[in-house]
Amino acid sequence: MKNWKEIIVTPTTSIMHTLEIIDQGALQIALVSDGQNRLLGTITDGDIRRGILRGVSLDSPCSQIMNERPITAGIHDNKKTIFSKMKERGLHHIPVIDDEGHLVRMEMLDQLVNSNRKSNWIVLMAGGLGTRLSPMTDECPKPLLKVGSKPILETIIENFVEHGFYRFYLSVNYRADMIKEYFGDGSKWGIEIRYIHEHMRLGTAGALSLLAEYPREPFVVMNGDLLTKVNFQQLLEFHTENSGKATMCVREYEFQVPYGVVQVDHHRLLNIVEKPRQKFFVNGGIYVLNPEVLDFIPKETFFDMPSLFECLIREQLETAVFPIREYWIDIGRIDDFNRANDEYKERFI
Repeated sequence: MKNWKEIIVTPTTSIMHTLEIIDQGALQIALVSDGQNRLLGTITDGDIRRGILRGVSLDSPCSQIMNERPITAGIHDNKKTIFSKMKERGLHHIPVIDDEGHLVRMEMLDQLVNSNRKSNWIVLMAGGLGTRLSPMTDECPKPLLKVGSKPILETIIENFVEHGFYRFYLSVNYRADMIKEYFGDGSKWGIEIRYIHEHMRLGTAGALSLLAEYPREPFVVMNGDLLTKVNFQQLLEFHTENSGKATMCVREYEFQVPYGVVQVDHHRLLNIVEKPRQKFFVNGGIYVLNPEVLDFIPKETFFDMPSLFECLIREQLETAVFPIREYWIDIGRIDDFNRANDEYKERFI
């Protein structure tokens, strides 16, 4: 959908319906307008995810999360001026308004530069032993186990390719030769694949110390046993918008306490809450890192991603969390593997 008029909502439109409009459209934004076509604000996927983190209900009106001071272009601005503004602000689209604030059109960066290729590196951690999936992994590395019609890692790579990414690093250890033989240099998929060889277990962050070169822009790191429909372009935009050094994808995890929870003050009983539900955000195994973060990773030492984020927090460097609202499954156990196979056709075909 390229018709910008189809992404206009009113201030009372629910966040859920606004989300559906953003997901269905090609522009990845909604425009909030009054009844006379005047622009009141904009809503991006990032605005919605920040609302989720604040606990805003998806049934609430979208005016609660809209950006009331969006960057706009004027009707008299030429293409060069608009392009410069978008590049300077890191925008992929910008509303064009007249002198009275009425919407005139949308300009999109992809159309201005005529390119959708993204040079950000994608680093996939594919060296795990997969012991919890034994005996299936006794002779086959977990990334090559087939879910649906193809190996887990192939589905992951193809999801990134669909979003325009083409530069990959695969971190390998267990049965590395099998993974290299299957994926080669990536030419089968029209991409570049290089390999990080872990000669000892280095963890999800420690393996990055073996990168052969220093990236020039933010890069994505992802566990090689996850199947997800996360929009990776939106993830990178969220990371840039929040000006952090590192972003961790998180999932909402909910469980119900099976007992009545007693609230006390010393010896006094204050209240009894029957079987309350608890909600937490948990690590989703997907990260975006700025190149300078690599300086905090020790050489040839086991170092996982939570340890890296703890280090950045101690150094008082800005970190962010990106809530995953899309399909996500960690294929760590037999039950997860079977469930992923059951859901594969619905989610990935």
